[in-house]
Amino acid sequence: MMTIIKFRHVLWLIMVVLFASFLAPVARAADNPQRGESVQMMEAFERQNTRVVDSNVLSDHKKHVVMFLMGVPLLVLILITGALGIAMGVYGKPLFVMHMIFAGLTMTLALAHVVVGLVWFYPF
Repeated sequence: MMTIIKFRHVLWLIMVVLFASFLAPVARAADNPQRGESVQMMEAFERQNTRVVDSNVLSDHKKHVVMFLMGVPLLVLILITGALGIAMGVYGKPLFVMHMIFAGLTMTLALAHVVVGLVWFYPF
């Protein structure tokens, strides 16, 4: 019974600290009288951000080249993994560890290829 009471006190204390942490930044933000300077500062950051974003844009040709350069090793890894699996299954070779290593590399590169393709070419 005593542990339940202590546990409730600990939970109550955690809730009070959480609520106080949510209210403290709001109170400090409302007391800030220099509103004009902060707006100008945010506009300067926004202008700088648009310049940085414009300079980092890749062309579609470069994106296709990167996808191709990821796809070629992916196909090679798939063929190696398949050959190792066939060698194990049909010919009884002890190549399980190598097969699993190449399967892991294949899956890693395939997931990276999918993520890059979705991020670059899927119209969000």
